[in-house]
Formats: sequence, structure tokens, C-alpha cells
Amino acid sequence: MPTPARNPLQSVATTFEILDALKTLDGAGVTELAQHLDVPKSTAHNYLSTLEQEEYVVREDTEYRVGLRFLELGAYARHVEKLFEIAKPEVDRLADETGELANLLVEEHGRGTYLYRAYGDQAVRVKAHVGTRVPLHTTALGKAILAFLPPGEVDEIVDRHGLDAPTDQSIGTRSELDDALAEVREQGVAFDDEERIDGLRCVAAPIRDDGDEVIGAISASGPTNRLRGERFREELAGKVLEVANVIELNVTHS
Repeated sequence: MPTPARNPLQSVATTFEILDALKTLDGAGVTELAQHLDVPKSTAHNYLSTLEQEEYVVREDTEYRVGLRFLELGAYARHVEKLFEIAKPEVDRLADETGELANLLVEEHGRGTYLYRAYGDQAVRVKAHVGTRVPLHTTALGKAILAFLPPGEVDEIVDRHGLDAPTDQSIGTRSELDDALAEVREQGVAFDDEERIDGLRCVAAPIRDDGDEVIGAISASGPTNRLRGERFREELAGKVLEVANVIELNVTHS
């Protein structure tokens, strides 16, 4: 979890609030952004014009959007993540062998971030992409990570981010979460039964380093009509565990 800044700069915080708002609004003009953030139009304009000058936002007529310069930063951040380079070919293999959507997720600042995704020949296209951040408790990937974090770290994550429930099947209380994580530790895999997206199931396994510290998770996802019964609970679970073990060996010996 991040260490609180001793002397936080409000201007920096406002800059990122504006960028987050541009993402949420899928682009916005000065007036819309000012109303969304409840700031003066002059303030919104000054920040937007500075961000445009530094090439982090782009203006199209009267609307501003997040610029592609962030893609360069994101690609760099992913490239220096050792797990990405090691796990990528195994995620591709998982997608090819199952025909489903395969995912690699890591925890950062108490959220799950998709580091890589690969599509099998039957994979569904869901509204998430590399770099998307999700609540850990709503995904099999996130539960696979939470189950093997120190209890105090799980407490911090829940205290900071809460347990919002995006679907009727989502975990919504701490007791439900504790029960689910105990089950993950017992089985070695985590299941997501429409807990983040209606109609989507997922099975995931943690990835741990040679010190037994969890460093990420890998999963296979698909629609409920295909991921059910023995295929969901046994076949895919076994395949995901196998791939996770290969990644762990490669992490240890790289």
C-alpha cells in the first residue's frame, strides 16, 4: 500500500483528478470538466492547457481527451515488470489450449491491474483492457492474490477500497471475503462466478516467487454456458494451475 505523502502537493493531486475525470467522461470540454470536478472554469482551463502543452492531453475542437503519451509510459512500466516478460508466452499458451480469454493480473496500491491478456479462438471480448484496474475481491485473479497476502495487508486493502459489489454475486462483506480466501488457500485456485461481470466465469491461480510471496495471478475466463461443471471446476482449474507452476519455475530460475 502507498505511504501517505508527508507534504502532498495539491496541484499534483488536482492534475491527476483532471486526468481521471477525462478518462471517466471519455473526453470533455472545459465547462463539463469544471462542473464534474466542482472547480472554476478558469482552473480547469489552466490545467488542461498546461497538460496539452506538455502533450499529455489532446484537444479536438472544444473537447480534451487523454493523449497517447501515456501509452509510452504504460508500455515502459509494463516492460520493466519482470513477471510480464516471463509470463507472456504462458498466457498465450493458456489462451490457445483452452480457446478462452487468458489473463495476467498484479496487485498495485491495493487494486488489481491487468498486465496482459490473450485471446483464444472462442474468447469473449469484455470491457477491460491491459492497464484496467479492478477491485481485487471481485475477480478470481484478485482473490487468488488476496488469499496469499499477509492478513494485515488484506486489512489495509479492504479498509482503503471497501467491498463494493458490482453484481448480485459479488462479495459484499468481510466475513464472505474471509470465507472465500480460506477456500482459495485450501484448493489452491480461485473461482469467480459472475462476481464482476454478469454472464462471465473465471478460474485463477496465484503466482508465487521462490520466497513464497505472491507476485500475481493467471486465469482463464469465459461465458457461463461454456464454463460449467467439470470443465470449469476441474479441467480449466487444472490447466490454470499447470501454467501458474510453469511461470513460477521460470521466475525462480530466470
